[in-house]
Amino acid sequence: MLLDGKQRIKAGVDVVVGVVEAHGRHETEMLLHGYEVIPRLSIAHQAHTLLEMDIDAILARRPALVLVDELAHSNAPGSRHPKRYQDVEELRDAGIDVYSTINIQHIESLNDVVASITRVRVRETVPDSILESAEIEVVDIPPDELIERLKDGKVYIPAEASRALNHFFSKSNLTALRELALRRAAQAVDAQMLDYARAHALAGNFAAGERVIVAVSEQPSAPGLVRAAKRLADALRAPWTAVHIETQRSLQLGDADRQRLSDALALASRLGAATASVPATSVVEGLRSFAADARATQIVIGKSARPWWFELRHGSVVDRLVRGVDDIAVHVLPGEGEKPQAAPGHRDARRDPVALSDYGWTLLSIAACTALGRLLVEFIAIGNIALLFLIPVMFAAASYGLGIGLFAAVASSLAYNFFFLPPTGTLTVSNPENIISIFVLLGVAFVTSQFASRVRAQANLAQASARQNAALAGFSRQLTATSSQEELMHMICAEVARLFNLRTLLMLPSRDGPVLRAAYPPEDRVGEIERAAAQWAMDNQQPAGRGSSTLAASEWLFHPLQTSRGVLAVLGLARDDAGEPLRPDQAPLLMSLLDQASIAFDRMALEEGMQDARQLRERDRLRSALLSSVSHDLRTPLTAIAAAVQEYRAHPDAQLVDAIDVEAQRLNRFVANLLDMARVESGALALKTEATDLTDAVAAAVHDTRRILAGHAIDLQLPADLPLVRVDPRLFHHCLINLLDNAGRYADPGTPVTIRGRRTIDGIDLSIIDQGPGIPDGKQDEIFDTFTRIDGSDRSKGGTGLGLAIVKGFAEAMGLTVKAANNSDPLGAIFTIHLPADAIISGIDVEDIA
Repeated sequence: MLLDGKQRIKAGVDVVVGVVEAHGRHETEMLLHGYEVIPRLSIAHQAHTLLEMDIDAILARRPALVLVDELAHSNAPGSRHPKRYQDVEELRDAGIDVYSTINIQHIESLNDVVASITRVRVRETVPDSILESAEIEVVDIPPDELIERLKDGKVYIPAEASRALNHFFSKSNLTALRELALRRAAQAVDAQMLDYARAHALAGNFAAGERVIVAVSEQPSAPGLVRAAKRLADALRAPWTAVHIETQRSLQLGDADRQRLSDALALASRLGAATASVPATSVVEGLRSFAADARATQIVIGKSARPWWFELRHGSVVDRLVRGVDDIAVHVLPGEGEKPQAAPGHRDARRDPVALSDYGWTLLSIAACTALGRLLVEFIAIGNIALLFLIPVMFAAASYGLGIGLFAAVASSLAYNFFFLPPTGTLTVSNPENIISIFVLLGVAFVTSQFASRVRAQANLAQASARQNAALAGFSRQLTATSSQEELMHMICAEVARLFNLRTLLMLPSRDGPVLRAAYPPEDRVGEIERAAAQWAMDNQQPAGRGSSTLAASEWLFHPLQTSRGVLAVLGLARDDAGEPLRPDQAPLLMSLLDQASIAFDRMALEEGMQDARQLRERDRLRSALLSSVSHDLRTPLTAIAAAVQEYRAHPDAQLVDAIDVEAQRLNRFVANLLDMARVESGALALKTEATDLTDAVAAAVHDTRRILAGHAIDLQLPADLPLVRVDPRLFHHCLINLLDNAGRYADPGTPVTIRGRRTIDGIDLSIIDQGPGIPDGKQDEIFDTFTRIDGSDRSKGGTGLGLAIVKGFAEAMGLTVKAANNSDPLGAIFTIHLPADAIISGIDVEDIA
């Protein structure tokens, strides 16, 4: 990594070192010369100081490339992210390229395999998704050469190297790990090649690496087929997928068939296969499409024991598949222990009542055509009468399938022969040409039923796809509409329960284990085995419980809701009859819903984190502003009071007493503002509204601020007919005092301060106008923010920066509004309190006066 970084520097790339662990190795330390190394961040932990990569410093530096060693490293407690690979993801998201290093034993999916080889369980792991989104370079070295480097102290310091050679890094272990690394890198390259091929719609299977798919059905031989595919995949060292093709026939499967299919797919999943259910109009078409999309090189399929007449009617799936694929090897295995299954369209005893009604409607339509033919026989040729009988044949074949279609054809032929062909009243056919009509009716029934069957299958698949898409769209809309995590959890449980007709619950991780947070219908407790299954699903990021391979005795099946940040919750599913929660054909829809729910959970968690961060920043800003206010604005009157007291002791003077009084009142007003602001922000204001005369309220405020307004003439423009208003007199008095204090502090010396009141269409405007520089453009709203100091307000010439914020808070508490603007003639600022019409008392109200 360090050598490649220097090559990039020579090419003119801006490269820095984010973190490189030399571990006392002189060779590594020499390679660091010439690099700009970003200083690490010091984090205190349990009386120790730990050094971690400084993400903020790297983001501020914004290099083109940063070198980050030991990708699987766990950060110190208190770091922004628990894992270093999450730091790397943040750097990549910011547009910074990253070179990093990782050993094969730190890859999550290979953790168990490495442990079985080395007898050492590595705790620090990295999700496979990190590798799948990266460009991989394998540093391959023969085991003997690596052992020599270990002995020379080039990998570990000598004491650690000798211990490693005796345990982890034996030659057999290194050979196995080397093969594992090469194989995993090949898989990653193969996956990237397939992604590129799909993105650019390139044809072909790109058989640089083997990929196996096995076709799974409800037949009893399916488990043996899955095991054979596993052996083939292991021999080829290839990834493999078990796929079930959903056709029209899948809708007619019984409970036993569905259970066998579910067991076969579960077996494949336990053996390490990916599983999929693909809707298609036919098995061959579905397999060909899936194999082309997966770029499969091997297909494993079983040869079923179908009767000869079934293959004569439907054709052989194996033969059609072999002829339909050119560049894929097809492995055909015998179906051992199978019993011939009922043909598609076969009706069992449960469908008999429906079948009788179908036959009845068919016979009724034939009778109607016969009656119509008897009416028309005098006007049209007998040969054309046969065309009438095509109607019930096409109707029966299109509506009820081939069996009833053939029955309609035979019945129509007999009716045509008996009622219309001479000699009528018998089933004898005197004219051999009329036999053609009978075969035409049979042929029409056969062709029409085949077309109708295909149309029905396509329609059913389209309906199923539309239902699934509608469910996903509706679920997504409800996810985006939720505004809190509690609402989100209940919505997920309710929607999944509605879509699958199941009981659902949702549990979140905690220090004491999974905690039940939502359920539908409501649940108040779960058993210990259910908690164990939920905990296992959280820890291993795999389903657990009924229907899975882990803790199957549990009543519930738990699926993890996971993102790149780990498992955020687990969703539990259960049936009232304690059966398997899900059918195989329902699994894709559930996985899509879980993916959407996981993203919504992640979004909600990030939003809450951002809200907490904003609150912390605001709290820090308020704390800093408060400390600044206390240390400066409150110190000023205290200093003046202390100086006046000292001077008064030496030379008693009435003017010094007045100065002490003025500064004490100023100090009292600052403290009152701090307390009032705390009440505003905590929502602890208690309103006591009563009828108030605006003229009296203004006069009282002017009197209390007479010393502040000294040197400024007060211009009162209050009409005598202003009505009484319903406000809290104390809060309204505070609003006026703070506005007059702001005007007296900022108005130019010797200029008047105008207090103007006037009626408007929707209420009363009470304005306080000073003559000064005014308010900077665009700051008219910001001027009311807490602790904000802006030129042109009480934030610029002393004060705590609370006066106008208190005015706004008190006014809004009373249902009033306040706004700031600039006055053009004369130049200055104008602050207006608007009293709405519902605050005006239009007549005498004894209760208000009282």
